[in-house]
Amino acid sequence: MAQLRTLDGRNAEWVSKHLVMAGRLIDINPELAFEHALAASRRGGRIGAVREAVGMTAYAAGHYDDALREFRTFRRITGSSIHLPHMADCERGLGRPEKALELARSEERDMLDTASKVELAIVASGARADMGDFAGAVEELEIPQLDLNRAFSFSPRLFEAYADALSAAGRADEAAKWYRQIGVAESALGVGEFSEPDILDLGEDEEDEADLYVGSDEDDETQADESHAEEESDAQADESADETGSRADDEGPAAEESALAEDEIGVTERDESELVGSDSEGEAPGTAGSDDA
Repeated sequence: MAQLRTLDGRNAEWVSKHLVMAGRLIDINPELAFEHALAASRRGGRIGAVREAVGMTAYAAGHYDDALREFRTFRRITGSSIHLPHMADCERGLGRPEKALELARSEERDMLDTASKVELAIVASGARADMGDFAGAVEELEIPQLDLNRAFSFSPRLFEAYADALSAAGRADEAAKWYRQIGVAESALGVGEFSEPDILDLGEDEEDEADLYVGSDEDDETQADESHAEEESDAQADESADETGSRADDEGPAAEESALAEDEIGVTERDESELVGSDSEGEAPGTAGSDDA
């Protein structure tokens, strides 16, 4: 993370490890994720991403007061209002729906992207419902992004919020139509019930380790067989040497003279062949030179 470069190496490693754990745990154990984010903030409290992590984990754990404070700090450090919907929802969580509606109508909402504007409208609708204004809750969601025939990443959530608002307002027939449309949107986007499951092969590593152990056993057995064969070969060689030595002792000087004569003949024959070869090789350059001439 580029923002962590402002920290020294030791602190950057500390902060990054806690941020990684916070991200892994936020959907599984938000309370523990919040503790990791707080640990990161002890050494990286002036970094926007760290304050953002503290705010998001606090929000997930239901600590709305802490989350609202962290989101405000994040906005002050970075100048970004991307967490305006979360801030408004924190006001709802703290029992202040009027404050939530004030944030939803602030000028900062114009700085949001489309998805964030939809989230802010959902929060505003919830705030209206908290105040008992169910008709107003429906009106808050009647925005251009509410399109029955088009599906965006935020559409299933928007359709569900709108159906809930219609149902609370006593318009059950209309609500049923939008509830059905949730499944249509999820099917088109491949999310929700229609998302592909994550397939993890957990047995591959175990099989590889088993193969490794089996292979090592086979190698040990092979080495043992080879060493045994070498020992037998050495024993046979020693026996052959002993037999040869005993025969040489029995044959005596005559055998030695015969062997010497054979060696001399062999050497003479090799010398002659070498001389013949050297003569033929010596002629080659001269022959080539004469042809060229």
